[in-house]
Amino acid sequence: MMKSRKNFLLYLIIVIFPALIGIVYYMNDAIDRDDRQRIEYALWVASIHQKSWDQFISETVTSLDILALTAETVIHYPDRLEPLLQRTHRKDPRYGGIYLLDPNGTVITGSNSLLKTANFADMEYIKEISRTKDLIISNHQETLLTGQRVIGIGKPVLNEDGKLLAIIVAHLRVDYVQNIMRLLTPDTKLSVLNSDNVVIMDINMNGSAEFSNKNSVTFPIDRLPWSIKVEIPKRDIGDIMMQTVSVIIRLICILHILFLLLKYLMLKRQTAKEKKENEVQKLELVGTLAASTAHEIRNPLTGIKGLVQLLSEKYTSAEDQYYFSVINDEISRINEIASEFLILGKPTAQTTDIIDLRKVITDLEPLITSEANLNNVEYESLIPMEPILVDCTKDQLKQVLLNLTRNSFESMEKGGQLSIKLFLLPNKCQIKISDTGSGIPDEKIEKIFQPFFTSKDLGTGLGLVVCKRIVQSFGGEIYITSKVNIGTQVDIFLPVYKDKKSL
Repeated sequence: MMKSRKNFLLYLIIVIFPALIGIVYYMNDAIDRDDRQRIEYALWVASIHQKSWDQFISETVTSLDILALTAETVIHYPDRLEPLLQRTHRKDPRYGGIYLLDPNGTVITGSNSLLKTANFADMEYIKEISRTKDLIISNHQETLLTGQRVIGIGKPVLNEDGKLLAIIVAHLRVDYVQNIMRLLTPDTKLSVLNSDNVVIMDINMNGSAEFSNKNSVTFPIDRLPWSIKVEIPKRDIGDIMMQTVSVIIRLICILHILFLLLKYLMLKRQTAKEKKENEVQKLELVGTLAASTAHEIRNPLTGIKGLVQLLSEKYTSAEDQYYFSVINDEISRINEIASEFLILGKPTAQTTDIIDLRKVITDLEPLITSEANLNNVEYESLIPMEPILVDCTKDQLKQVLLNLTRNSFESMEKGGQLSIKLFLLPNKCQIKISDTGSGIPDEKIEKIFQPFFTSKDLGTGLGLVVCKRIVQSFGGEIYITSKVNIGTQVDIFLPVYKDKKSL
């Protein structure tokens, strides 16, 4: 039950909560991106119409300038100007008509006869032209007598003294301009506003109400005091939801993979922990059993050894002495195994001294050198000049070094090289034992510290276990690396005793 709750809590933390946070974050981000894209689209539409209007106004101003110059020369002969007005009108269907007015606003001549005798004196932009003597565009639509809706653009005709001689007026057809704008952006609602923000014309509104400033953008027309107001397209919730669902599916898949990976790592870690605990329990059990067994073995061995000694004194023949020596050797071997059992089962609390590691190695060198000579092995040692003090048990540390060097000698049946090097590191020291023996295969090196595992015919499988137990009891660590047919290296790390003055 507890395990299920932990798994569910882990699932919430790794999958559910991140998925919910990811959904909220992506939805907000998707909406923000959609808002930016819709605004950018509206601005793009407005810029298209702004450029179109600017181009048209520029062309119209150029045409009116030419007509004004011509009208100045033929002001008294308006019939001569009429064909030019007609040609200009026919060249651009956006014009509803082009007319020449006298200073009072009465039509003198035009590109068509629809507005003959008409008077534009009441038009605001005509009054503005008379007052400013500058090109003026009407600020609102005008409906002619013919029912046509137009926007007027006027240009004064002045003499050399700046006196108003006449006015050239071009009528811009609202319906035609609307069609052109509708063709450019058939799906976008927009309006053209005058300088007073009053709508001059609407495009694609289809009778709908005017859109608000919140859901629209406004773009100014450079050549006119007008602006183009474009509706921002409505948000496509369906498209956002489809994108969100796609991202959610990918996110959930990734989170589930992450959850499974984390679960796998946790299970692997738990398995390793349980394996380590099992090893510790097994080692403790073996140690307890070994210690009790060692005591039971040593007691009768003492009696046997004493009786053998008495018998050896009674039977002094060479053959009997040979047998007694064999018995004594075997008893010594049993005693050695029993000693390893005792160390294996001994608790960590023990009596230690502050010793110099250099002296431990130096004391062992005669034994190691002698055995190296017997096995045709070259031995070398590297010991630093300064003392290296360690809080440990001298005899047990000697047992570790002798056990390891014995293993090295046994792996170099045809001779080789053995070295022991001592290094002082920050807060600890290192003993490195290297040989050029047969090495240990990869499949066995992971098991060498397991009790009773051995590759020797007569080995007990307790030597390295005892070495590790001793080193760990001193607060140290032991590592073994090896390559087949190249050699083996043993690294022992022990904490350094710093208070030298107490010696």
